[in-house]
Order: sequence, then C-alpha cells, then structure tokens
Amino acid sequence: MNSKFKNQLPISDEEEARIQRGIAEDPDNPELTDEEMQQMRPFREVFPELAREIDKEIAARGRPPLAVTKTPVTLRLDPDVLAKFKATGKGWQSRINDALKQAKVK
Repeated sequence: MNSKFKNQLPISDEEEARIQRGIAEDPDNPELTDEEMQQMRPFREVFPELAREIDKEIAARGRPPLAVTKTPVTLRLDPDVLAKFKATGKGWQSRINDALKQAKVK
C-alpha cells in the first residue's frame, strides 16, 4: 500500500467496481493501452525548450537575491532582553541587528 494513504482503509470491492465503471464510461479520458503506456516519454524529453522556459520562470519567482546576505547564527540572550524585542512586534530580529550595529559603531 502506498504510504501516502496508509491511514485510509482499503476500499471495498463494490467501491472498486464503481470506480472502474466510472473510468470505463468516461469518453473524454479512456484508459491507456499497454502500447500507449510504453510510448510515453517524460515532458522534458518531449518539450525541452518549454521545460527550460518553465524552469527560468520558476527561478525568477520570489525575492531577488541580495548583494549582501546575513549570516545565520545562534545567539543566547537574556530572557528579558528577548521579550523586550519580541514585544515590539514583527521584525524584532532586524531591530536586534540594528541595535548591535549601533553598539559596533560606538
């Protein structure tokens, strides 16, 4: 059984028969023959140019890359200091960064 459906009970024979009847009765989506299945090829093999265009569009989504990125660190802070910054709302990490920049300048 597919692990994706491990929490679902197996379907009954009646339910399986109903599903198979629905497949057989659908003129817009006939079941593929073994020969048709063997002739199938991956999308990227059949349409390589289109696949490359799609990849470019997907890569262009989201936030543009920054010239200078921040370095992730683990930092231990006193609970009251952390609470004070978190109480200021969204963006509290950036405000900690700004406070540390100011301390660096002094």
